[in-house]
Amino acid sequence: MCTVSFFYKGGNDFMLTSNRDEAIGRKTKIPHQDIFQNSRMFYPKDELAGGTWIGVSENERLVCLLNGAFQKHLRKDSYRKSRGLIVKELLAAEDAVLEIENYDFNGIEPFTVVLTDWKHGLKLYELIWNEEKAYFTELPLKPKMWNSSTLYTDEMKAIRQTWFGDYFNKKELSYESVLHFHEHYGMGDKDLDLQIDRGLLKTVSITSFDKRGDDIISVYKDLLNHDEYTESVRFNVGVSG
Repeated sequence: MCTVSFFYKGGNDFMLTSNRDEAIGRKTKIPHQDIFQNSRMFYPKDELAGGTWIGVSENERLVCLLNGAFQKHLRKDSYRKSRGLIVKELLAAEDAVLEIENYDFNGIEPFTVVLTDWKHGLKLYELIWNEEKAYFTELPLKPKMWNSSTLYTDEMKAIRQTWFGDYFNKKELSYESVLHFHEHYGMGDKDLDLQIDRGLLKTVSITSFDKRGDDIISVYKDLLNHDEYTESVRFNVGVSG
């Protein structure tokens, strides 16, 4: 996995959407509230490893993970920690920047993290770990698309970036237009389209967060079972772990 887009809407508002490309047999729990390391958060849970690829927390932060760094890598037999647990740790951290700067990523499979934090004004960060070095950068608040290096070649990424630019140059930015792009855009190539189908590996879900002032609207589309879940995420009520 996966494909991620970011759009800035002014103030502290933004939209971030993630397509999860995964083995169709991998079980997932739909987005729900949870407590991890004393922080309330909302995320879909990967039931195999216990982590997640995307979530928001009461710390005024969103974290989204893509597998792989700059280029496709050779997988090892085992790793020290699941990458999905890093997402939860960053959601729970009091200071995500400090957490990243002091984190020991050794023994963890390559990944890319997109992080937004709006505690002191909206900021967008990118973290790339390639098993040798962590590249941590603050990005401008401009439309951006990421494609996982584990599934898409440089040529495929370039084609998708062209689609991204063409589509949103013609379409007015809205929640509906972003979700339509992530679910339907392409040219009929099931290896390349935004919703891929490579047999046992497919785009299994789309998760989107739309921050609107004090509200965060979550949409989760289960593409395998044709279900959709929409929720306004708030952290002012008790939840169980």
